[in-house]
Amino acid sequence: MSSATTVTILGSGTCVPSLRRSSCSVKVVADGKILVMDTGPGTMRRLLETGTTIFDVSHLLYSHLHPDHTGELVPLLFATKYPDAGRRRDPLTILAGTGFENFLSGLRGVYGDWIDLQDGMVTLTELSTTGNDRRVFEGFTIETLPMAHRPESIGYRITGSDGRVVVYSGDTDVCENLITLAKGADVLICESAFPDALKVSGHLSPSLAGEIAASANVRKLVLTHFYPECDGVDVRKECRKTFDGELYLAEDLMQIGP
Repeated sequence: MSSATTVTILGSGTCVPSLRRSSCSVKVVADGKILVMDTGPGTMRRLLETGTTIFDVSHLLYSHLHPDHTGELVPLLFATKYPDAGRRRDPLTILAGTGFENFLSGLRGVYGDWIDLQDGMVTLTELSTTGNDRRVFEGFTIETLPMAHRPESIGYRITGSDGRVVVYSGDTDVCENLITLAKGADVLICESAFPDALKVSGHLSPSLAGEIAASANVRKLVLTHFYPECDGVDVRKECRKTFDGELYLAEDLMQIGP
């Protein structure tokens, strides 16, 4: 399998139901490992559309606990237990901010052992929500910093063995940590939830996302997490007020090349 680090948008939308956009999710392939960042509703279907099953996924990375980012965690774990669906040969690694273990415990209180995999098949690591964190895996490195959205919110920087850097903001408002995390990245996948004129607390707009990308000197900026209010606005034009680099407006199943 190729060691190239690749990116596919699985879900470019929000909690608002849409035939066009599934909820938040991104697939990153790093040194042959398949990482999925956030699993909003629709993630498993989108994975199948990219030729990937849930058994192929090695790591789940969560930015925060809102349902449009975590809603398909329970179905994914439940489906993993179905005996005829396939087999998970290697443990599933879950990474998330502080508090995720309590969140998962609460889900177990509702679903019981229907979401418990056999012993040794899930590894959960909570990452710092107060400062930087860095974890080294075979073939890639993950670094995180807190984001300005929820107390458990973190953004991710993935560096593949090929040296390619992918950064995922999750949900955030204007945040110096995101500039730090994205510094010199090849790809920044950045939320841009609402147009400039409708900017809300806890989220970015196109021009603000562009300003962060320009400050971080990223090579490619991918705007995502679009609420329906973005549909009637020239999002690209708004982002171009502050960013003149390579720009993508995310669509489900969009692939971002090297």
